Amino acid sequence: MFIRVLISCISVCLWCGCAFAEPSFTLLEKVTYSKAGDRDLLLDIFLPKSSGDHPAILVVHGGAWRSGNRKQLAAYAAMLAERGYVCFAIDYRLAPKYKFPAQIEDCRAAVKWIRKNASKYKVDPSRIGAIGYSAGGHLVSLLAVTGTAPDGENGNPDTRIQVAAAGGAPTDFRWFPDNGRWAEFWMGGDLSSETEKFRLASPAAFIDAGDAPVFFFSGSADELVPAAWTKACYFALKSAGVKTEFYTIADAGHMQAAMDPIALKKACDFLDSELRAELNSDPNQGKAGAIPMQIPPAKSPDTTGQIED
Repeated sequence: MFIRVLISCISVCLWCGCAFAEPSFTLLEKVTYSKAGDRDLLLDIFLPKSSGDHPAILVVHGGAWRSGNRKQLAAYAAMLAERGYVCFAIDYRLAPKYKFPAQIEDCRAAVKWIRKNASKYKVDPSRIGAIGYSAGGHLVSLLAVTGTAPDGENGNPDTRIQVAAAGGAPTDFRWFPDNGRWAEFWMGGDLSSETEKFRLASPAAFIDAGDAPVFFFSGSADELVPAAWTKACYFALKSAGVKTEFYTIADAGHMQAAMDPIALKKACDFLDSELRAELNSDPNQGKAGAIPMQIPPAKSPDTTGQIED
């Protein structure tokens, strides 16, 4: 059932009111980070007003790789900008017009653009993370395990990120009961005709000890992207000795999990642990207090969960 629903369209739009009386960041909109033919690919920048270099977060929207835009997870970006991150919320090319790997190529282009423009936007290029939900969670997971270091042969781009937080993320496409026919709109074929594409889209297929840490969160009642689809990557990371955590939100469906305040706080704390060295010396910093955003409560009265690490 979840495969059928996935094809129809995931739209994780966070209609949440931010509780900032006076935001501590500036919003820069419609900045071009790449071109696809004659189309500009745009991002919005959430730039902290504080001085000095900051860690950066790439914010990647969901929508089943076929819908959504950079505004979808603006609440995530605002939340993280209040924590002192420069956030870059991106558009990327969508299926069915643009097949895989266009979507991950655009994410990698954004990482390279952030590093190239680091000094302009007060970014420390050695501290870049990513957060995404649903299809966006898939893309940031794939970024975390397939980044490449600079070398002479590839023109010296660095597409590595240092950490990722992925919610409701499918992470393995190498086997499906329907032979992957559900993904023809995105892959251009099924598992028989596009075997290599399905493998290249699978974060779980690329795990090694040098991968970036990843935090996963998922609703226990998510029928669109069941936890097992995410845990393929989580278990592979654990087996390789890579730092990873999996947080389960009790009784939450796909949409509810995207807005769960406890999961989002844990995701932010995980990002902090890798990108904000100044917090590591004091375990109490960055941990206390509510997330600086107001999120509508889930319909279920029980949104408590459990964390695996």
